[in-house]
Amino acid sequence: MKKWVWIIAAFIFAIDQLTKWIIKETMVIGERISVIGDFFSLTSHRNRGAAFGILQDQRWFFLIATVIIVAGVIWYMLKSVSQGKRLLPIALSLVLGGALGNFIDRLLAGEVVDFFQFRFMFDLLGKAVDYTYPIFNVADAAIVVGVALIFVDAILEWRNEGKELKHDG
Repeated sequence: MKKWVWIIAAFIFAIDQLTKWIIKETMVIGERISVIGDFFSLTSHRNRGAAFGILQDQRWFFLIATVIIVAGVIWYMLKSVSQGKRLLPIALSLVLGGALGNFIDRLLAGEVVDFFQFRFMFDLLGKAVDYTYPIFNVADAAIVVGVALIFVDAILEWRNEGKELKHDG
């Protein structure tokens, strides 16, 4: 199991970097290619901040914070592998691959390449809703899925602990 976590992290990192390279090489900033009508498009965008564009131009903060986070994720991933956990190491490897993907962008270019764009348009109780979700990339998606799996793992752990308490008591 131990090498699988590294393979997953490396795969996420590689796919992230490959997709960002393709976007940089084939699209100009601001260019939009419709994939599924107005709902899903590839839009070449650069982000000098964090999620949703917050903390713009805080490159050194992100670089230092990412080094600390990556060190913590690696430590916790190794610990969870040694404890025989299954879901948590996979979740942490997704976070690791994504964090490293965005780290390299910030380190080398001072900005992150984003390109997935979703636009939600629907009628809600007679009122038209038109919302465009902030543009993101493979690394961002991996981090979000990884964090969601960390929560799932925590809930499953909590549930198992509750079952053990009932059997012991």
